[in-house]
Amino acid sequence: MKIIAVGMNYAAHNKELHHSLELSEPAIFMKSDSALLKDGKPFFIPDFSSEVHYETEIVVRIDRLGKNIAERFAHRYYQEVTVGIDFTARDLQRELRGRGLPWEISKAFDHSAAIGTFIPLEQAGDVNRLPFHLDINGSEVQAGNTSEMLFPVDKIIAYVSRFFTLKMGDLIYTGTPAGVGPVKIGDHLEGYLGERKLLDFYVR
Repeated sequence: MKIIAVGMNYAAHNKELHHSLELSEPAIFMKSDSALLKDGKPFFIPDFSSEVHYETEIVVRIDRLGKNIAERFAHRYYQEVTVGIDFTARDLQRELRGRGLPWEISKAFDHSAAIGTFIPLEQAGDVNRLPFHLDINGSEVQAGNTSEMLFPVDKIIAYVSRFFTLKMGDLIYTGTPAGVGPVKIGDHLEGYLGERKLLDFYVR
């Protein structure tokens, strides 16, 4: 199982992090399989970071084997979606980027990919128009809609499958909108697709 993630896929988020890149293709990075955090288990803030940020995202799960998938056929390769959190050690990422080094350890560390309950697309709605949001301690802190993505899901799948064979169970984190921020011990995170809560866990 692979965890494939898309960076800088919402213009407003890029602006808040002062990214000025004009992207012609999706920016892809990977998370380790040990990054997965599921079943409502708590997220433990790692000892190597003092600034861990939440990034709320729509996640799709691949359900067919595919390579070099044409964009017009990409919709055949997934049937379920959920809400996930791409946790980022922002201080570590900033340091590594400043030194021109790879920053996987700030993104792919253990339990940095929280995942909610998957639901069928026929219940979720049009994958290109999905509203989602994150509440922390009962207050909304981040909201987005997949209509705002720079690269839609099918384009992401087509692009990724040029480089990696997609297999059943692979997860694609599709990027985060504006509004990212830090978490602290004791926080209660709840992720929603529309009004349906799919993600619910605590920070320890």
